[in-house]
Amino acid sequence: MNRMDFTPYRRTTVGFDRLFDLLERQARANAGDNYPPFNIERSSEDAYRITLAVAGFKAEDIDITAQQNLLVVKGAKPEPQEREYLHVGIANRGFERRFELADFVRVEAADLADGLLMIDLVREVPEAMKPKKVLIGGQNQLKVIEGDNTAAA
Repeated sequence: MNRMDFTPYRRTTVGFDRLFDLLERQARANAGDNYPPFNIERSSEDAYRITLAVAGFKAEDIDITAQQNLLVVKGAKPEPQEREYLHVGIANRGFERRFELADFVRVEAADLADGLLMIDLVREVPEAMKPKKVLIGGQNQLKVIEGDNTAAA
């Protein structure tokens, strides 16, 4: 198993322990099972979509749970009826996929169509967490810096 060594970075950074732990944990967790396959795409600066290939699963077979900084997608198929298969090439097993989410990322919607489960995510930074311009000279008024990094007068 390949282990990432973040020791040089841990020595020269402060407050990034959570990030390094997250990367190491993800490398261990994703080393084995690759089922079901998935894509992660960025549709805009603050919008993302996770698409999982879940052919054969119905909406009631899939459970999506969003917690703080964690998205868990589980699929469980009902017990198969008695059939005699000559060849089984279609995966018919349950699954669990975990996605670590950044701060302020929330699930906006989920849809299942044509065997693809699409989960839309949005990052919404609270107003209190946005950068503010500090004025010099005893003025206590703080202004939110807009996307173009110009201060409002």
